Amino acid sequence: MKHSMTAIIFAGGKSSRMGKDKALLPFADCNTLSEFQYNKLTSLFDKVYISSKEAKFDFEATVITDRYKESSPLVGIISLFETLDADELFILSVDAPFVDEKVIEVLLKHTDEKFDAIIAQSPCGVQPLCGIYRRSILPLAQENRIKENHRLNDLLKKAHTQFVTFDDDAPFTNLNHPHEYESALENLT
Repeated sequence: MKHSMTAIIFAGGKSSRMGKDKALLPFADCNTLSEFQYNKLTSLFDKVYISSKEAKFDFEATVITDRYKESSPLVGIISLFETLDADELFILSVDAPFVDEKVIEVLLKHTDEKFDAIIAQSPCGVQPLCGIYRRSILPLAQENRIKENHRLNDLLKKAHTQFVTFDDDAPFTNLNHPHEYESALENLT
C-alpha cells in the first residue's frame, strides 16, 4: 500500500563539486539519477514531485520550481509549501540513492504531530534532506530566508525537530564528487 503523504525529490542543486548536473547522471537502469529516485518514490507514495530551479528532466514528472532567486534547499521547502496544499512532505535529496524503503518506513512511523520536522540522523550527522517537513516550519523557514540564513541545520535547530537515529551511514551516502558517483555505480553490480 502506498503512503498518502506527498514525496519530493530535491534536484535543484548546482552540483559544483560534481562538475556536471548530478541529477542528470545515468544511474542503475535509469537514464538519470532523478528518474531512479522518482521510480523508487512512486512505488511508495501516491504523489511524487521534483523540486528544482527548472524543468530539465527527460521523463514525465511534475516539477515544482523555486519561487525565489536564491538557490538553496530552504528556498525549495518554502516554495513547496507555498505551492502545494499539503501539511507534510517527505523530502529526499536526488543524490542519496541508497536511502531505501526500510529507512523511509522508519521515518514515516514517527508521526507525532507536535514536531515541525522528523529528520534522519546517522553517525556522520544530521541528514536534513531525508525526512518529513510539516507546514508548521514555514514561518521559521521564511524568517531564515529574510535573514539570508539558508542553512537547513540552523532551521532544524530553531524548529521543534525530532531526529531519528540510524546506526549506519551507508544509506545516506551522498554523491557529491565524481569518485563517489563512480563508487556508487560499482556498488550497484
